[in-house]
Amino acid sequence: MTAGSLTKPPFRIVAHRGVTAAAPENTMAGFRRALALGVDAVELDVRLTRDKRPAIYHYYYLEATTTDSGPIFLRSARDLDALRVVGSVLHPDGDHRIPMLEEVVEEFAGRIGLEIELKGPEPEAAAVVGNLLTRFRHNWDMIEVTSFEPGLLIELRARCPDITTALLFPPSEEWMHLDVVAYAALQKARLARAQAVHLHANQLSEEVVSMIRAGGVDVHAHSVNDDRSLKLAAALRLSWVCTDDPERALAFRRSSRLSAAL
Repeated sequence: MTAGSLTKPPFRIVAHRGVTAAAPENTMAGFRRALALGVDAVELDVRLTRDKRPAIYHYYYLEATTTDSGPIFLRSARDLDALRVVGSVLHPDGDHRIPMLEEVVEEFAGRIGLEIELKGPEPEAAAVVGNLLTRFRHNWDMIEVTSFEPGLLIELRARCPDITTALLFPPSEEWMHLDVVAYAALQKARLARAQAVHLHANQLSEEVVSMIRAGGVDVHAHSVNDDRSLKLAAALRLSWVCTDDPERALAFRRSSRLSAAL
């Protein structure tokens, strides 16, 4: 075993919507906490406002996390700036806004990786985000754009050809065995012309990962939230895992490095 293999991490750790144990999801405070913890990247969701500005918000409806109500696509960027994200039991205090993608990229690009999910469904979402990201082309190697919508990834790559794109594969239906997961995930990633596909932790197996990689597509994972899933991700040599518990993932990675060094 070489000295380099002792220090190489088993995978890159992505904090899903920031560190939600420290701040509300998809807020600047949650992203700053991820940077302070030392994770490799943060995942964030992009929806377009009424005036076609890319806002960082997961849900269609504002009442999911704010004191206001109604769909986000009927509100302007100025409307959103006046709102505040509601606290929770974990973090009841704080003055948290719904950020715009531009301010997130301006503060964090080059300092921490960014996994940007295009929620869609607007066809112009990729153009809006792609045009913004062209200003940060020197940071493209630290950005991955994901979506469930193949067309959005194709359009994004046309505008930002050196950014990694990854197709998000939906949870398995009851009838779906892992052979179908592997086949469908690979073909849909090819349809999206994506370099990677994101699978749920419970869709991972050696056979699934091998089949998808044999088709020329890399495998990333999300919902990697427990020790079993972390061990599986490491054993399958995944390069990118998205987790709701980044502190657990960091502790696992530290212990893996220590074990490798012994």
